[in-house]
Amino acid sequence: MITGEARREFFSTFRREALHLEMRDTYGTQAEQPYLKKWVTGERDDREWLRPWFETVRSAVQAGKTIRRARIVSEPITDYQRWVLSDSHLFTEAGEQIVWVPRRLVSGVALPGNDFWLFDEAAAIFSVFAGNGEVVERQLWKEPDVLRLCKTAFESVWRLGIHDHEYKPV
Repeated sequence: MITGEARREFFSTFRREALHLEMRDTYGTQAEQPYLKKWVTGERDDREWLRPWFETVRSAVQAGKTIRRARIVSEPITDYQRWVLSDSHLFTEAGEQIVWVPRRLVSGVALPGNDFWLFDEAAAIFSVFAGNGEVVERQLWKEPDVLRLCKTAFESVWRLGIHDHEYKPV
């Protein structure tokens, strides 16, 4: 197990590459819910709440590091994913590399059971979610077999991905 605070430390201490594989169609984290509700009702969001993440990404990229995110999505995409896509360009402008992968393309890919961040192929942090999308635990893994599974899964999904600026949702 690892705390959210301990997980955040990895973003300032990784040396080369942080990889994130997302496999859920919807999330319900407390941090996002108020902003998702605004989007659904058409309210304006100044996105100030995203600034710390963008600063983290910019700092990493300026230091020569890479942050890549692959999103496996069912199509047609959920309202949650439409909301994410509406702001996704801000993440790429900050320096994050993002691809979208229609779920129908990953049937032959061996995937871990949960979303994860892989840092320098040295540590994997899995997020375990409840059915409502809340994180119920974070698991830190350093076992070589698990790290290889994560790296192989991520790269397999990445090769199937559609770059963020080219993805047109169904």
